[in-house]
Amino acid sequence: MRQDQLDGLVTFVAVAETRGFSAAAVRLGVTPSAVSQAVRQLEARVGVPLFNRTTRSVSLTEAGGRFLERIRPAVQELASAAEELADNAARPSGLLRLNVPRAAYMFVLRPAIGRFLRAYPDIAVEVSIDSALVDIVGLGFDAGIRFGGSVEHDMVGVRVGPPLANCIVAAPRYLAGRGTPTHPRELLAHDCIGFRFASSGQLERWDFEKDGETMTLPVTGRLVLNDVAMMLEATIDGIGIANLISGYAERAIEDGRLVRLLADWTPPLPDLTLYYPDRRRVPSKLRALIDFLRAENAG
Repeated sequence: MRQDQLDGLVTFVAVAETRGFSAAAVRLGVTPSAVSQAVRQLEARVGVPLFNRTTRSVSLTEAGGRFLERIRPAVQELASAAEELADNAARPSGLLRLNVPRAAYMFVLRPAIGRFLRAYPDIAVEVSIDSALVDIVGLGFDAGIRFGGSVEHDMVGVRVGPPLANCIVAAPRYLAGRGTPTHPRELLAHDCIGFRFASSGQLERWDFEKDGETMTLPVTGRLVLNDVAMMLEATIDGIGIANLISGYAERAIEDGRLVRLLADWTPPLPDLTLYYPDRRRVPSKLRALIDFLRAENAG
């Protein structure tokens, strides 16, 4: 085997998985031009184009697809071996990349991240706030956090964060003008602030449960948002009734800016779950975070 035969393989796999030179550059911590050059040199050595390139997209050629299928397991094994040596040689270190929705940052990471960084000075953390479900492996993230029902079955999941529930809230001035609903079906006659999911484009339907009775309501209103923080502000402004995660509304309820409604009808939410690829060995930087969050939950 010639010394240069392995050159560019890691770069090739990164471009194939992220489907872009710029995204691969972010994953590898190099410039896009360095990624492009490494791929061109690899293609010159193997003698066939590995990617179809346009101004807007990058995709594997047929040969590139076959090549990826053959070499990816070996590249992943080499990377795992190198990480294991590094883990054994030193305390947890490196860049830990996480993909989480706003709720996970607010209720899991924000309360703990400062103490975690102080406890592990050799670890840096990059958090991408994203409500959509994404391919964390393809985009180069070490782990994600989502509500438990959204986690793929081929991932390892660890429960993190406090218990949460739906919370139906409205401002006192809205209720003074429109009345206070005492049963979920009465919400159908109110202005309800809608939430549109970025991943599916669908509007959220509100779930209720009490004494074995369950219902899902397609509430309506004149304002739809895709950001929970803005929903909170709009509700405080008296625009309508909102269905928020309990943690978002607690302070506003305590100081009287919001009133909680139908509390005995709102079920708990699935647990927030930190998830990562099902691999034989978890990188020490990720293991450190998992153990830290577990200790936080236990406390």
